[in-house]
Amino acid sequence: MRVGVPKEIKNHEYRVGLVPGSVREYVANGHEVLVQTGAGAGIKVSDADYEAAGAKIAPDAKTVFAESDMIVKVKEPQTNEWVQLREGQLLYTYLHLAPDPDQTRGLLESGVTAIAYETVTDPFGGLPLLAPMSEVAGRLSIQAAAYALTAHQGGRGLLMGGVPGVLPAKVVVIGGGVVGTHAARMAVGLGADVVILDRSQRRMAELDDMFNGRAKTRYSTFEALDEETDNADVVVGAVLIPGASAPKLVTREMLKGMKEGAVLVDVAIDQGGCFETSKATTHADPTYVVDDVLHYCVANMPGAVPLTSSHALNNATLQYGLMLANKGLDALREDKHLRNGLNTHRGAITYKAVAEALGAEYVPPLDAIK
Repeated sequence: MRVGVPKEIKNHEYRVGLVPGSVREYVANGHEVLVQTGAGAGIKVSDADYEAAGAKIAPDAKTVFAESDMIVKVKEPQTNEWVQLREGQLLYTYLHLAPDPDQTRGLLESGVTAIAYETVTDPFGGLPLLAPMSEVAGRLSIQAAAYALTAHQGGRGLLMGGVPGVLPAKVVVIGGGVVGTHAARMAVGLGADVVILDRSQRRMAELDDMFNGRAKTRYSTFEALDEETDNADVVVGAVLIPGASAPKLVTREMLKGMKEGAVLVDVAIDQGGCFETSKATTHADPTYVVDDVLHYCVANMPGAVPLTSSHALNNATLQYGLMLANKGLDALREDKHLRNGLNTHRGAITYKAVAEALGAEYVPPLDAIK
């Protein structure tokens, strides 16, 4: 199979679908890898590095899309990319289709077989291809919040961890999953006063043991959300419903009770955001203000640290990518966890939560690929 790696074109997206080490693995499995020139520039990897790993260099994205049987990316295809996809071709990348009807329509019209990193599962009930970027995004959320809190960024002018005699910032993390846990770890490490809201008794017990009192947990109710956001200097939205649109947990009305210059960081923005006032922003223009509350809603947060992110992502995606390259559609038929990643195939939506979010017809994946 010929595997193509185009250069990412989303705003300030510096990650790359395959690092040279992964290219070597594909080549060792008998596949040809076609990498667009400059695709690795964001992680300081040259075309020569890719050639040394066994790749061939393509002069442009058009060549990669036209000549490849399988496209490996990081972010969802942009408009001028999805029009180059075709039936019979595999697309392996993050998609986040539920809040994105335009992209979904583009993929359906192309007929491409699209496998979304964020809905591939594992035997333990986890999302193994989403987890590494959730770890990165969770940690980055606190770095972003700490910077946004500074006065020249429009924040409250607070140091996250305070100093002796001055209280630290209060950080409220909504969701105790992978993103929330890593956000809390970073905030605790900086000395912040941290509260994690969640609705799983089991997970809250695990978090209590994990943090040993350095972060507090609270059962998430409307009352708890109201009280904690009113007192917060930073609120991190870290909720996830796999493949579906994120629930709107912090309403516009709740912002009126928050402190002037408080910071909201919506890590769920790829799935539509969990704050009612959220709208996707970019690394070039990451924040905006609503009701005196600063919003940070960058849709590709891990793109800010592409070297770390690309390698972490490849560590997770490589084994499934090789399965697809080695077996094609048979890999989806044989492995239910990889099959859970199938979102579109030959003009059909094959992931139920996406179909429900968009009010479209759902075709079970095994029916689609039989």
